[in-house]
Amino acid sequence: MATFTLTAAGTWRCQVRRKGAYVSDTFLRKTDAQAWAREAEIAIDRGEKPPRRGETRAAEGATTLGDLIDLHFNDMEEMRRRTPRSKEFVLRSLKRELGNTPIAKLNREQLIEYGKRRAAGGAGPATVTIDFAYLHTVITHAAAVHGVLISPDQVKLARTALKRLGIVGKPKERDRRPTQDELDHIIAFLDGNPRQSIPAGRIVRFAVATAMRAEEICRIRWEDLDDRKRTVIIRDRKDPRNKDGNDQKVPLLNATGYDAWALIQEQGHLSGQGSRIFPYRPDSMGTAFRRACAELRIKDLRFHDLRHEGTSRLFEAGLTIEQVALVTGHRDWKMLKRYTHLRPEDLHDALVIRRDLLQEGDSEKIPTRRSNKA
Repeated sequence: MATFTLTAAGTWRCQVRRKGAYVSDTFLRKTDAQAWAREAEIAIDRGEKPPRRGETRAAEGATTLGDLIDLHFNDMEEMRRRTPRSKEFVLRSLKRELGNTPIAKLNREQLIEYGKRRAAGGAGPATVTIDFAYLHTVITHAAAVHGVLISPDQVKLARTALKRLGIVGKPKERDRRPTQDELDHIIAFLDGNPRQSIPAGRIVRFAVATAMRAEEICRIRWEDLDDRKRTVIIRDRKDPRNKDGNDQKVPLLNATGYDAWALIQEQGHLSGQGSRIFPYRPDSMGTAFRRACAELRIKDLRFHDLRHEGTSRLFEAGLTIEQVALVTGHRDWKMLKRYTHLRPEDLHDALVIRRDLLQEGDSEKIPTRRSNKA
């Protein structure tokens, strides 16, 4: 008799008890578990060894890399796990480029050539790295869950070769911070544009005040605003490990030169009581910001740099790493470090303030930080 149990991890555990024999295994999909259970029961009746996990009919017909990508999509859909838009885009691109390649013939040489084509087409080392990371995920998923006879070794070898060629690598950390003069000009341009249908200038100020991403700003809701505590909940906030259900309560501070709470109150007078506080499209905000920078001839500045700027200003205001993390949502303080670009010249001002306070004997007002490694 077979029993099926949905685990806390979202997988299906199958247990087969038959004629005094007992076998069990865990599967991503319940249909795979059921197919394995039937074959296990038949094998026990015949006095044979039950099949290993994945040796079912679920992966029959999967002969090309495109088949494995489809299998991955189907599994995620069956588990009701949403595939992120960026990941879906990469996998569909891989399918177009390499989808017809037979599994048995997928080798290091083909993958290296693919990486070179991507680089020649303008993809940077970080982008190609992501391609190979998702390719590795698809192959290991097929091998582990469905027992497809394919090894990720060729992917690893190709990635090593491409790394030595400089085609695969880590993203270059940006340290571009807008000056206050640049921000003032951008905000004035956006606020003074009669053709601008969204309050882009206010959103720029709010982005610096909260260090939120554009999509997070355009997603927060009035119902998640706590007037008494001056906080707002960001639903499904971006997290490398778990985005769905990652709801975070964020304080709305006045610590960066812009008052986040006051900006929301100002926004409320215009947008009324709709469900979203900033009911606009993130890409529309990005377009308006790029247009402003182009008109003002401000080079190499992106809307996401405002998140960097807001994070840096929180540190400059004297907040600790833990306190800044409550605002930015970073759970890994090493990741938080890359968003923090303090200006060397600002340290002079900080030391002057500290020295003055020490001379006044008011050491309690001196901003302190714990010596945690970011």
